[in-house]
Amino acid sequence: ANFSEQVVESFPSDLSTGIYCGWACVGNGDVHKMVLSIGWNPFYKNIKKSVETHIIHTFKDNFYGEILSIVITGYIRSEKNFSSLEALISAIQEDIEKAKRQLDLPEHLKLKDDNFFHLPEGKTVNH
Repeated sequence: ANFSEQVVESFPSDLSTGIYCGWACVGNGDVHKMVLSIGWNPFYKNIKKSVETHIIHTFKDNFYGEILSIVITGYIRSEKNFSSLEALISAIQEDIEKAKRQLDLPEHLKLKDDNFFHLPEGKTVNH
């Protein structure tokens, strides 16, 4: 799930590029572990900074137009370039495994149930 340019520009400018972990919620759904990439994606030679969320969950349907809420709880590694697509995929898999382990720690786990993830009563989400 990629955030729009407008959302990316609203992120704190002093937030280091790299790979983070945390929690994500689509609409009023369940809260899942996630890995977040913030940066320029050098392998793809992006000219604009991007924020890409990989929710560690398999959804039945796509969720375009839904509200995506995230809480960043930890830093995994800095952004880097890769010599091949295979190396990039391998690093992503390692990032996911590190995130899963890190998010099981009590200091990360307690944020999963934060009220932040519950949309206010009457707030509608596109379906």
